[in-house]
Amino acid sequence: MTDHAFAGYPAPFVFEAPSTRSKKTQQLIWGDYVTLLGPPTKGWQQVRARGTPGWMQTKSLQAKRLLEICFVDIGQGDGAFLVLPDDRFMLVDAGESDNMLRFLSWRFNLRSNPKKVIPFDTAVISHPDQDHYKGFTPLFESPQFRFERVVHNGIVERSGTDSLGPTRVEGGVRYLAETLDDTDTLRSRLADSAFTGRKTYPRMLKKALDSGRVEAMLGAGALGRYLPGFGADQDVSIEILGPKADEVAGRRLLRWFGDIGPTKNGHSVVLKLVYGKVRVLLGGDLTGEPEEHMLTTHTGLPLPGNTTTETFLAAARRIFEVDVAKACHHGSADFTSLYLQAVNPAATVISSGDNEPYAHPRPDALGAFGKHARGERPLIFSTELARSSKENIRTPNALRAEFRALYAKRQTAASADEKAALDAQLETLLSHLERSVAVYGMINLRTDGQRVVLAQKLEDTSPDGRKWDVHCLEPDAAGVLRYVSKHTG
Repeated sequence: MTDHAFAGYPAPFVFEAPSTRSKKTQQLIWGDYVTLLGPPTKGWQQVRARGTPGWMQTKSLQAKRLLEICFVDIGQGDGAFLVLPDDRFMLVDAGESDNMLRFLSWRFNLRSNPKKVIPFDTAVISHPDQDHYKGFTPLFESPQFRFERVVHNGIVERSGTDSLGPTRVEGGVRYLAETLDDTDTLRSRLADSAFTGRKTYPRMLKKALDSGRVEAMLGAGALGRYLPGFGADQDVSIEILGPKADEVAGRRLLRWFGDIGPTKNGHSVVLKLVYGKVRVLLGGDLTGEPEEHMLTTHTGLPLPGNTTTETFLAAARRIFEVDVAKACHHGSADFTSLYLQAVNPAATVISSGDNEPYAHPRPDALGAFGKHARGERPLIFSTELARSSKENIRTPNALRAEFRALYAKRQTAASADEKAALDAQLETLLSHLERSVAVYGMINLRTDGQRVVLAQKLEDTSPDGRKWDVHCLEPDAAGVLRYVSKHTG
């Protein structure tokens, strides 16, 4: 008998006793890990799940592991944690602060096991903006994380007036003259203090390589069509749609999109993940002009005008259409309707935060996401809107005061036992910080390659015991995934 299973579709309950009439002590979402406590009996199984003991109906358990994507609430920025069906781990961006570190510490219970090491197959830094990469700093510095490879967009900021490197003009088009796509070349450039200067991004990359906990650091331009280990012949394929280079005199060159910011954003690493019949797009910080550039270069067609919209969209959707899309650039207003129509998702996930001067997600972006999505009730999720008021960091002054008071008591503790008790209180307070980020604001995606569950935590348990707001994408008669709503026929 195995000692574990996974929660069944879509969101089963844990009961206090082996009866559906007993108290509901926990609600799980599809794919949650469940520890089995003894053999099943009369259609029931004693379990422990999400730290809660109880009973589950055996029909609410399954042996198969799912693909899991956690769109973590990292504030303003992006950060997604992926668990593959074969139990490999990935990260796509990590935000700017330590929210991703706190989430992973909670997820893997690292605080109670400081010697535990979590191996990541791949980490992706979509582009060198701090709200996407800076959260990797504490992860690269921690001995509890290792990375087989780090994939970036090849643009490495450096000291000097040309912070993205030299440019050149070919055929009237301005290009970046240099991308740093292989590990050895990048390591050599980072060893030059004149190159790194006081720039945060190259200094972070150098420390990561010097740590010995990152095996390779590769630009997307050196990888071909797919991420290593995720080719078209694998159960999970991850296609690299961007950055999309131009072929100029036998060289791959990235366009200059008018300024530093648009160029970094416009050459984000854009990934299309396919598992079975389910497709997910992770689009970095693409904006309008780069979106159009990707559409025309991937399809080989001019923008509609010379080509009918129907013909163009048919070609574009063969490449870009997905079932779930991570919204580009946090719901910015800088987008094209044509790109949204090409992506045509049933659900869109926006990663955005408070205390930022852009008012993301923008009202017109929200409207367009709904207008240009699939089905009569397309879904729009937002980490910011899903966040609960129970996030402890919303009261930082009170939190600092509580920490200071505990530390002051510890310094004057009269005995080892008193110090140990205060240490336990401090650990509990720290665990609350991790859990607050891990639970509130995160958008959970689970799929077996046929159906999709998207779930966000409710701010309070509902009268019927539900802890999750759960939405299901299921195939229609034509096999197209659509949101299943109880409010429509």
